[in-house]
Amino acid sequence: MTEPRTDSSPRFGSGLAFAGSAYFLWGLLPGYFVLLAPIGPFELIPWRILFSLLVCVVLVTVVRGWRSLGRLLRDRGAMLALLGAAVVIYVNWQVFVVAALGGQVLQASLGYFINPLVTVLFGVVFLRERLRPAQWVAVGISVVAIAVIAIGYGSVPWISLILALSFGTYGFIKKRVGHRVDAIGGLTVETAWLMPVALVQLLVVGSITGLDFGHHGAVHTTLVALSGIATAAPLLLFSAAARRLPLVALGLTQYLAPILQFITGVVLLHEQIDLERWIGFGLVWLALIVLSADALTAAGSARRQRRALA
Repeated sequence: MTEPRTDSSPRFGSGLAFAGSAYFLWGLLPGYFVLLAPIGPFELIPWRILFSLLVCVVLVTVVRGWRSLGRLLRDRGAMLALLGAAVVIYVNWQVFVVAALGGQVLQASLGYFINPLVTVLFGVVFLRERLRPAQWVAVGISVVAIAVIAIGYGSVPWISLILALSFGTYGFIKKRVGHRVDAIGGLTVETAWLMPVALVQLLVVGSITGLDFGHHGAVHTTLVALSGIATAAPLLLFSAAARRLPLVALGLTQYLAPILQFITGVVLLHEQIDLERWIGFGLVWLALIVLSADALTAAGSARRQRRALA
């Protein structure tokens, strides 16, 4: 008999530990990238891709996954889907690092607060899902929040919107092919797709400004090299959590990362946050509370219906 997925089961507890660890690491990334200065964002991302691929190759070897990876490489549909995932995660990584190194961590955190709402909209647009009234309220509040923040900035918060849309698209693609692609194999293929882009980008940056990697001491060089682990570790932890947790529990844990990013921006990096942005963030948090309460209510109702049928 399979173990029931309840809040008291060991599987649920380990899932929460994996999810919390993944989002904790993602929340610390802005501070980590600041430590890598003076390396620029357009040099850092190629190194992040190359070292992530190296980590993936080591992991595939350790878990003896080359045969499974070979089958994945022959799956044309999965390979094309992972190419799409690679494109959007490249955009996400590049914009996120630009924000982290450019003093825009608050905009980055806003993007990940908006991401759950983007996921809901993707369900409506692409999967023809119907929203419950509370979900429509949450979406409406988030639209108002973005408008308030845009007024405060004097422009559209493009960083937030690009991060939310790119990571939402990445999650949507991964969900569509998740039953055919394991975590390590998928990440290996995605970073392999991006390797030519990384090499070209390094050549361009090197020819224009020169490369900083390897020229600022052993500690700095080591930190840049460890960006591969910083990229792969939370993704693999997230995959482990996804196999153990119900979707509602997994979704509620994702707010840890943008909360930590918000704290990093305000407390550690001393970014200024004016009244309009406080109001905008407050509205986004209100929308997330509405969305989370609705998800918990719906999950509870579904459990009661299953018990009644049983």
